[in-house]
Amino acid sequence: MSTIDEQGRPEPPPNADERATLLGFLDFQRATFAWKTQGLDSSGLSVSVGDSSMTLGGMLKYLAWVEQYWFAYFLHDRTPEAPWKDVDWEADRDWDWNSAAEDSPDQLYALWNEAVARSGQLVDEALADGGVSTMSAKAWPDGTQISLRWMLCHMIEEDARHNGHADLIRETIDGLTGE
Repeated sequence: MSTIDEQGRPEPPPNADERATLLGFLDFQRATFAWKTQGLDSSGLSVSVGDSSMTLGGMLKYLAWVEQYWFAYFLHDRTPEAPWKDVDWEADRDWDWNSAAEDSPDQLYALWNEAVARSGQLVDEALADGGVSTMSAKAWPDGTQISLRWMLCHMIEEDARHNGHADLIRETIDGLTGE
């Protein structure tokens, strides 16, 4: 059983096996992002800082796409689900970021929460098949397949990097600070 901190985040286990440690840190980063974005309306989700066009709404949609891309498409070679399957990425490489302004907060939160839940199921499926050494169904252009271990580390890094952005944006909105 994990310890829950004052923001409602599960602390990663301090002395667990590789699987539990990786999943613990990923869950912690996801929970940090949920904390940084919670309770915001359309106005809050559309705030940017300085010259950046990055918003928390865009980040919610982008991170939902990243979950879908790595765990459904790349790991399992499954066709992307809506809304991703209909996107013309060649027409707008940043469609996820750019289209978020058209979505309601409820849509954005639901999209991200559903993507995280689905990723959990897909990771569990891969772990049951071969553990963290499970190789991706898809390969990079040079033919290299990557392990689930690599994907989990990458997603920890991805979420942690965007949590830093979320910190700055959220502090601008209402002064909320912290990890």
